[in-house]
Amino acid sequence: MSTATGRMTSKQAWTLGLASLASFMMALDSLVVTTALSTIRADLAASVEQLEWVVNAYNLTFAALLLTGAALGDRFGRRKVFATGLALFTAASLACAVAPDVVFLIVSRAAQGAGAAMVLPLSLTLVTAVFPPQVRGRAMGLYLGLTGLATFSGPFIGGAIAQGLAWQWIFWLNLPVGVVAILLATRRVDESTGPNDKLDLGGLALVTLGAFGVIWALVRGNAAGWGSVEVVASAVVGVVLVVSFVRHERRTPRPMVPMGLFKLRAFATANPANFLVFASLYGTMFFLAQYFQLVKGHGPLVAGLMLMPWTGTLMVCAPIAGRLVDRVGERRFVVGGLFLQAVGMAWIAVVVDTDTSYLEILPALVVGSVGITAAMPAAQKAVVGAVPPRRIGQASGVFMMLRMFGGVFGTSVSVAVFGAAGGYATAAQFSTGFSASMTAVAALAFAGTAIGLAMPGRRPAPADVPTPADEVPAG
Repeated sequence: MSTATGRMTSKQAWTLGLASLASFMMALDSLVVTTALSTIRADLAASVEQLEWVVNAYNLTFAALLLTGAALGDRFGRRKVFATGLALFTAASLACAVAPDVVFLIVSRAAQGAGAAMVLPLSLTLVTAVFPPQVRGRAMGLYLGLTGLATFSGPFIGGAIAQGLAWQWIFWLNLPVGVVAILLATRRVDESTGPNDKLDLGGLALVTLGAFGVIWALVRGNAAGWGSVEVVASAVVGVVLVVSFVRHERRTPRPMVPMGLFKLRAFATANPANFLVFASLYGTMFFLAQYFQLVKGHGPLVAGLMLMPWTGTLMVCAPIAGRLVDRVGERRFVVGGLFLQAVGMAWIAVVVDTDTSYLEILPALVVGSVGITAAMPAAQKAVVGAVPPRRIGQASGVFMMLRMFGGVFGTSVSVAVFGAAGGYATAAQFSTGFSASMTAVAALAFAGTAIGLAMPGRRPAPADVPTPADEVPAG
């Protein structure tokens, strides 16, 4: 984007458009699957536990392999790995569409998550690499706004498929989009690599297995029991491996994640703030559609329509927020946005009941959505803006992985609180549990507000971060 005219170059426009299209595929797939789960369950005779893994298999591989995807892009070429990830995601979508049973579907969903882990961190890297810092916030706002089209339309499309079409069309839709995106990416996006000329296999193994262990504990905690041997052992092993990864990265000559990045105040504060942005967002998403269906008695299609004012805010407001972030800095938007999300969800927690009308909670949904929309592009810009250009790939991988961790964490907290306070036996029990879960979601957002206050204000251009190989002994 020319800083003088404010217009994008052809290369910038193609890169932003293709990155957003890829992100659109991932967001749409996730949302429509969630709203069509009941149809999948009936067609494949799936148990509740199997149905849960239709969602969790995707999230587990996605989160556990994010840093690996970013590292592969740095090593072998970001465009090449981006296109390869799109191909894997598209092929896995075909496998999901023709799945003869639920086990085959779960395995195919795991393959989709692996493809997404190669695509999403590199989509952010490709965008940030071609836009200069002074207009990068605007580009990220457009990226989120175009991605928001999937968020906006996902509940409606999922509801329509669940009520009127075969659920397989959820996955068939990815095929033409994926093929077009792959062909255009290989022709219109420039190739680039990161600072690593060797793949850190030890680091890859430690962070992948460590992340998988921690995520497994979060996902299985409610079903197996938080004090069970399975959950405790998984969490302990995961944490030990993550700590070992940190120690390994401090010593290796070519680290995947230079630990010096966490000495940068913006990087060290914006990442946990964004973790809580997505913890609050995913915790809200998990129960909101269920409330409209189980308490208010609406079908999937109507529930999807009722969610559209909430999800549509992202598409409308994200580009505006991204542009304003360039002018006033990231901290105000992260702090203010998370505070609005906390207010909106606390509002719902107070007023929601079996007799609460849609219009009574709609303003709270809009307030919370505006807050999330303001915080997301600001946190993204703060993370990638804190590092020099050659570290953008590594920073993007960390950012995306923590974002997914936040989503899994927020869902787990929300479900645990819901289970302690309510249940599915009656509408009144569900409403009580839903209110408690929204209180927890509001608390997560408020904690993010406190962390956001520690972010720096407007910053000068980032200084480079030395790795062990960059450092030269004195003398």
